[in-house]
Amino acid sequence: MFKTLARSLWPLAALGLSAFLTATPPAAGQQRPPQPAFKSEEPVASTDRVWTKAEGQDLSATIYRPASGSGPFPVLIDVHGGAWSSGDRKAGRHYDLELARRGIMVIAVDFRQAPAFQHPASSADIAAAVRWVRLNAASLNADPDRIGLIGSSSGGHLALLEAVRPNTSDHKGVAVFGPDGRLATYDHLDASVSLVIALWPVSDPAYRYRYARRAGLERLTAGTLSYFRDEAAMWDASVPRIVISGEAARLPPLLVIQPGEDSNIPQEMTFDLLKAWQARDGVVEYAFFPGQPHAFGHSPSEATARMIDVVSNFVFRTIPWSPASAGGADKVLTDAASGARPGQQ
Repeated sequence: MFKTLARSLWPLAALGLSAFLTATPPAAGQQRPPQPAFKSEEPVASTDRVWTKAEGQDLSATIYRPASGSGPFPVLIDVHGGAWSSGDRKAGRHYDLELARRGIMVIAVDFRQAPAFQHPASSADIAAAVRWVRLNAASLNADPDRIGLIGSSSGGHLALLEAVRPNTSDHKGVAVFGPDGRLATYDHLDASVSLVIALWPVSDPAYRYRYARRAGLERLTAGTLSYFRDEAAMWDASVPRIVISGEAARLPPLLVIQPGEDSNIPQEMTFDLLKAWQARDGVVEYAFFPGQPHAFGHSPSEATARMIDVVSNFVFRTIPWSPASAGGADKVLTDAASGARPGQQ
């Protein structure tokens, strides 16, 4: 399915990055990588559920449940893009549905964003969403030990930021609804994730802000400023800076999807992310889609189908199903109800 990309290889040559790939259709007679055993063509059921409140306003999640398999299912929390200032949980509906057909539960969440809220409100909400899934794993039929993040564009940045700073003080204090319907904070629950998938991510807000300003991309510069206010806050939220400086609390396995004709995301910024992750011994994979524009995966196409194959294979290779994980949901619920921290008896 993949071939090594010669063009643009030189920036990563010194890294020995083994997963620098071009996503192309398989040649005649060439097999695709193995898919999960349960891949269904049945319609995927989706339901909406309020997961938190912000300033008295309900924030909802759309839950895409696999049509086949008994669960508990691995979970991807989908974080939408929109320059930190627009968009909603419906943006990734196409790939959310397709991933659910492959046996992955996808939960697309709404969260606080600019202009009403500023950094770090959005990423704090994403950390709270991880806790909400972990807390409500039994009713969701989700595996609390196999939770990952998938985010596109600015949502990719938020997913990355939560992944490297899951339990910092600025990612705590957001109340969520528990199994009993009570709105409360559950900051004792771990917000760490098993993996992160960044689709055309704005990994360094300051880098992209300067790029957008030079390119005259006014919508992007305005959205960035409305959320971060100044470059100091953008720099604080730079994921390559956090990783290379050693500030990252965790480096879960990372998959980056990069379109070749993305005028919103300079490739050098993405290379900085890859170099930083690998310099700190993080596991990173990178799939390059030549000729594709920013956000191509939101619409059906051959390239999008290949992207979904890449993503689903990454999930099942990174966090394979284990019968031992089936009892995890009950334990988390018991811990949450008792107030004990994970690991305490």
